[in-house]
Amino acid sequence: MKIINQIYVDGAFIEPHGKETQDLYNPATGEKIGIVHLGDEVDTYLAIEAAKKAFLTFSKSTLQERGEILKRLYDAIMANEDKLNETAVEEYASPISATKGRTHYAAQIFLDTKLAMEGFEFEKQLEHATIVNEPLGVVAAITPWNANYTHICGKLAPAIATGCTIVIKPSEISALQTQILAQCFHQANVPKGVINIVNGTGPIVGTVMTEHPDIAVVTFTGSTQVGRLIGQKAAETMKRVTLELGGKSPNIILEDANLQQAISLALSIGFSNSGQACHAGTRIIVPESRLEEIKTLIIEGVKSIMIGDLWSAESYIGPMVSKKQYDTIQRYIKSGLDQGAEILIGGLGHPEGLGGFYVKPTVFVNVKQDMIIAKEEIFGPVLCIITYKTEDEAIKIANDTIYGLSAYISSENIEKAKKIARQIISGRVLINTAVNRESKSPFGGFKQSGIGRTSWTYGLEEYLEPKVIA
Repeated sequence: MKIINQIYVDGAFIEPHGKETQDLYNPATGEKIGIVHLGDEVDTYLAIEAAKKAFLTFSKSTLQERGEILKRLYDAIMANEDKLNETAVEEYASPISATKGRTHYAAQIFLDTKLAMEGFEFEKQLEHATIVNEPLGVVAAITPWNANYTHICGKLAPAIATGCTIVIKPSEISALQTQILAQCFHQANVPKGVINIVNGTGPIVGTVMTEHPDIAVVTFTGSTQVGRLIGQKAAETMKRVTLELGGKSPNIILEDANLQQAISLALSIGFSNSGQACHAGTRIIVPESRLEEIKTLIIEGVKSIMIGDLWSAESYIGPMVSKKQYDTIQRYIKSGLDQGAEILIGGLGHPEGLGGFYVKPTVFVNVKQDMIIAKEEIFGPVLCIITYKTEDEAIKIANDTIYGLSAYISSENIEKAKKIARQIISGRVLINTAVNRESKSPFGGFKQSGIGRTSWTYGLEEYLEPKVIA
């Protein structure tokens, strides 16, 4: 049994003032593996005060100094890579191949941000004025459980690069991972007060962070429902907000697509991170004329996906993060059945031979746009197949959602796919691929998938305010 009874404030691990605790579980077995002591309002005020004090000097640091910190943060994570991976598999139960990739990506964010910072125009001379991009102040970062390391590092790196200080509220059910990551930050010898971490709940710690007048920026990744509340609260003190929220991403398979490749890609995208990913392509929009071929390929494809052995490089789908999430997925599957959709493969209950919080990878057919499973973000390995007769109809279906985070297209005709991509209302559209390999591009959503952008210089801009000196 592991006990996390510390928060990280002003360069030190200290006992929290808060008295509440949260049990931690291994999702693969359902067994309790730890307890985290949660911070409260007092702890959050203390962390904000430390960050505010540190900002006075850190905001005046040089690019070279901040670049060296970013490099040390990268080195610290890579030095602890195995420990970070092992803890993530134990607490989040992501297959090891995916875990390794996310840990390495978390470290790489610091190097990418360092490069972006070095090429960024923090000061620009116009004919009659100087434009100075100044750090906004203390950043409040609220992160989810579905990729703990990458979300925390993705919000921390631009804060360091711009000269901001930060208070982080990670998901309380990711406390084992957060503790290891905090130790990495401490090893990187970051100036005291620049990084502060308070384990705690959204209603307590998160509320203080969004309401406190000394917080200049709130950056949040999570559900659209919570994002709306954060936006409302932050507006009371005119905070800058960056919100990366939910998605119900469409994956359009055009009639000319190579179906073998397109379906393999669709399952990879849809079941990414065990379906617990905001960018997952969970609505597969297919030509009605090829539906029967597609159904056959999907059944074969799902049957070939390895589930269960988290330490195998071949395993792709792990369990849901918690019993609560498992139950939510079961309710969604039941609602699909109740509303008349047909299960092509999968269904209610656990996969054969597996317990814990595993669910069956499930694919629905005969799905209508007004069904709950077609409209709401399920956040599990549940996909919907929706048919179209014309490409215009496919585009209409793709855009018929409150979300607009990611979208996917499969086609042998790249020029046609690009024309369709321009008509999709989404922060990004990937053609014949599951991965955006352009590290210099922004990430963020349209509509109710969020506000603002992360990555490269776009992420830096969210933490800066331009001042005109004329």
